[in-house]
Amino acid sequence: MAKPFDRRSFMRLSAASLGAGALLRFMPFGTTVNGSTLGTLLGARNGEAPGPFSIVQLSDTHVGFQGPPDPLGTKAFERAVDAVNALDPQPDLILFTGDLTHDSEDPAEHAKRFAAFKTISGRLRVKKRMHVPGEHDAALDGGTLFREHFGETHYSFDHRGVHFVALDNVSAGKPIVGAEQIAWLKKDLARYPKTAPIVVFTHRPLFDLKPEWEWFTSDGDEVMNVLAPYDAVTVLYGHIHRLNHTTLGKSQHYAARSLIFAFPEPPATSTADKKPLPFDKTQPFRNLGIREITGNGARHTLSVNDVELTSRELSGTEGVQQILKTGDFL
Repeated sequence: MAKPFDRRSFMRLSAASLGAGALLRFMPFGTTVNGSTLGTLLGARNGEAPGPFSIVQLSDTHVGFQGPPDPLGTKAFERAVDAVNALDPQPDLILFTGDLTHDSEDPAEHAKRFAAFKTISGRLRVKKRMHVPGEHDAALDGGTLFREHFGETHYSFDHRGVHFVALDNVSAGKPIVGAEQIAWLKKDLARYPKTAPIVVFTHRPLFDLKPEWEWFTSDGDEVMNVLAPYDAVTVLYGHIHRLNHTTLGKSQHYAARSLIFAFPEPPATSTADKKPLPFDKTQPFRNLGIREITGNGARHTLSVNDVELTSRELSGTEGVQQILKTGDFL
């Protein structure tokens, strides 16, 4: 009889947000399933056993956006590129979770914005970069320009024994994944054991975080039902321009900060307007910060250290505001 899989002992995750998302470190452990280590099983399944690695998530760069509440344009994006390039060691890959550009009804202008995004992101030392669209990238043209620059809007790949799934919940012009893509997801995941670690990256949250602010995906429940049988699911998303961590069943959902402006914590009342936080010229990168998450394998907790960027160079704790939180992990 197979030993029950303990998802708490499988993966340790740590993350440092770079004003755009997170630096995530995955450290699988040697769990045994049917007499074999999970690493051996996954290695046989997809050709590569799990191993420690790190990724950076960047989100909501909105290249082409100008004016209130952020007059700095791409400055925060460029700073994030410098911060990522300074990491040692460098992350294995970078995930961009949508709204790479700010939309334009002029296709030629929008194409220029995609080109500008690629120029800035092309400065990254990490060459393995994956993208999903946001509504500003794909809602007006159904993702045509996005596909011209980056390929398909949904796809999957394996990296060091972890299965990554890119989902498109914006190209239909509304917050929906759609039946065709959900059928594709079922077929894609059917190849993997329920113990396989899954990382989903998408733009909008796959649950009703704040529907009246369009912080939801209409068929997100259907997507999560497909993912529900898997023991270790991490969902990375953007769109809400602020940090958020939500646990739904066996899945962990992490929102990334934006690189353009921040939204406030949603109020309890549904009638409140969604207004970006005002720009502060004395703290131009306020609410665009660094988040460090370290998993404790013994206590099964996450220590979350949020560090707010300022215009100063990062050096230890100088010029930053730190907030320490601790919560349950997986």
